[in-house]
Amino acid sequence: MPGGLIATVAAGGLAERMSLQPGDELLAVNGQPVRDVIDVQFYAAEERLALRVLRDGRAFRVEAEREYGELLGIEFAAPTFDGLRRCTNGCAFCFVAQMPPGLRPSLYVRDDDYRHSFLFGNYITLTNLEEADWRRIGEQGISPLYVSVHATETDLRRRMLCNPTAPDVLAQLARLTELGVEAHTQIVLLPEVNDGPHLDCSIGDLAALYPAVRSVSLAPVGITRFHRGGGRVHTEGEMRAVFEQATGWQARLRERLGVHFVYLSDEWYLRLGEPLPPLEAYDGLDLTENGVGLVRRWSGPRPPRHGSSTWVTGTLFAPLLRAAAARWPNVEVVPVVNRFFGETVTVAGLLTGQDVAAQLRGQALGDVVALPPAMFGGPEGQTLDEMGREDVEEALGRAVSVEG
Repeated sequence: MPGGLIATVAAGGLAERMSLQPGDELLAVNGQPVRDVIDVQFYAAEERLALRVLRDGRAFRVEAEREYGELLGIEFAAPTFDGLRRCTNGCAFCFVAQMPPGLRPSLYVRDDDYRHSFLFGNYITLTNLEEADWRRIGEQGISPLYVSVHATETDLRRRMLCNPTAPDVLAQLARLTELGVEAHTQIVLLPEVNDGPHLDCSIGDLAALYPAVRSVSLAPVGITRFHRGGGRVHTEGEMRAVFEQATGWQARLRERLGVHFVYLSDEWYLRLGEPLPPLEAYDGLDLTENGVGLVRRWSGPRPPRHGSSTWVTGTLFAPLLRAAAARWPNVEVVPVVNRFFGETVTVAGLLTGQDVAAQLRGQALGDVVALPPAMFGGPEGQTLDEMGREDVEEALGRAVSVEG
């Protein structure tokens, strides 16, 4: 079994006192082989530690007493030491499956690993769990998990996942409940597929498992111009119907459960021109991984620090940003249309450097062009098409800042 490659050792920490070094491979903690950082955290939660380490091809053992609350002080090159579990479903609406060729390899990885769900809030389908995984989840208290449900009716869910053997997700969620594991769920809604009465069925089934199932987030399907499955985005009327359906459930469940339980992603409000709910309407949950409550958690734009500014964003967020920037006469907000993925993709985080450069080049720009940080989430702060801030700056002939 591979161990965990140590990337950094914190100065003054327990690992440094044990003479561990970057490049060492941690094989076992207190006699237990470690498969990932969850194992390390679980087996290292003792006052006395015995670590088995591999260095330059030689295995050795080190021991130490830890002080109360003292951290191990290690960062690993990867959170899982035995690889990443990939998704084996074939959802036509999966955004990764709608990527064009030629981008960096990491963008094509379809993660369906329950450990990443626990560690990072990634949504998983639970379709690749083995009995050993279920035992481990219960024994180590791996909670909460984030589950892509899409539909609670098994036949419909199997069709959506393109997986004829996908297990009954309600039975799986009930099993998590028995293990004491909480779950947050999501439903990506496809028009005329899992909405209408199917959505009523899913919400009702999931609400029956509250509080073990803590929430259900509703997100509209995203379709790029590279989509090959014949899907489409919602019309405004279809979005309105889902909005009314969901808010009706919120009112009823608030009375019954004391929480809204159903949470709409911000896109529903922004596209329909509806006021965003107050922060307390999210019942203390952080569901921003699903685009739920992102705008409410946004602290607002920073005032321009010098000269005039051109603020760039996606078409979805432009009206809100323009309203927030109205107090500064030297600021202009410019929405950029997503030509790379297609005009139905409207969020700022999926803008590419080439679209920004092409649409702003030749325009009258401010002294500084402010770009959204969400554009630069790739390795070394790159955009999806591998442009850095300096690349956009060179293409525009203007100073570029990355502003939240």
